[in-house]
Amino acid sequence: MFVKRVETEKEFNDALTVRKEVFVSEQNVPEEEEIDEYENEAAHFVLYQDDKPGGAGRFRIVDGYGKVERICVSKDARKGGSGKAIMQSIESYAKEQGLDTLKLHAQTHAIPFYEKIGYDVISEEFLDAGIPHRTMKKNI
Repeated sequence: MFVKRVETEKEFNDALTVRKEVFVSEQNVPEEEEIDEYENEAAHFVLYQDDKPGGAGRFRIVDGYGKVERICVSKDARKGGSGKAIMQSIESYAKEQGLDTLKLHAQTHAIPFYEKIGYDVISEEFLDAGIPHRTMKKNI
């Protein structure tokens, strides 16, 4: 298993494939909400397992902090540290960009995962694409 920052159209499409599988097919997020106007400005990451895409995430700089977005792992790649590997790659990239604060909008079921890797809840619950979320923050 390894995580790669997207550099080619194929890698970008691999990341989108996983995002569509998890968010659109599994969670019923409308594709027009999942694929948005920030795709071209974001840094994208894709996790490969046995040369197949198994996870993805993206990162943007917003108002001076790093915003972690669209973290997902396909069903057959869950467990074994896939999500943590994606987050570590994004956090390393954020440090390279000179950032020391990261935020993300976590689906409420994923909050324990993010807490284990050092994120703290900083908001009340809110809905995004009909799914309960809370904002989380980490100083890196």
